Amino acid sequence: MYLKFSHELESLLKKLAEQPLTVREILDGTSERGLMLLAGLFAFPFLLPMPPGLTTILGGSCFFLSLQLALGRKEVWLPKKLANFRFPNNLIYPLLRFLKKLSHWFEKITAPRWKTLARNSYVWRINGALIAWLAFLLMLPIPLTNPLPTIGIVLLVIATIEADGLLMCVAYLWSIIVSLLFILMPTLLIRLGEDLLKLIFG
Repeated sequence: MYLKFSHELESLLKKLAEQPLTVREILDGTSERGLMLLAGLFAFPFLLPMPPGLTTILGGSCFFLSLQLALGRKEVWLPKKLANFRFPNNLIYPLLRFLKKLSHWFEKITAPRWKTLARNSYVWRINGALIAWLAFLLMLPIPLTNPLPTIGIVLLVIATIEADGLLMCVAYLWSIIVSLLFILMPTLLIRLGEDLLKLIFG
């Protein structure tokens, strides 16, 4: 029986703390399930304050990994800069502490449900494509929006790894809401700006 998502992620983070590995070294010999876990690992830090300069690397890695999951590629390709990236300890240890706080919540919200949906190979590819889309939204330079697509990515990764079809549907609904919000955001900001100008200048 597979370990729970939170336990697997914690084990991977502890391994990285003991022996820093590049993303390429982590990927070597990783299964499709492991690729999904790594996509979650790259997204998870966006729920925390991050050291500067990591947004593009982590978001880009999540995007490229999930896109290749969607395409069903057996050999994963990453740009050299992303492939040679090592997780710094000043990111790993806060992640471990945060993960321990959330692990009990993870255990409560997930269970193997609607397995026919959750274990369908085409659904795995759809989930990969959706995670890639959310990772793209994650990299957009819009202040204070990082947690929104990140929650969708984490829910999809947990649901896929744990074969939880019900949680997967919740993640789909959340992803649709977040996507609509990002699409409508420019219009909303323009209208807000116009209203403020009218309020100030009459």
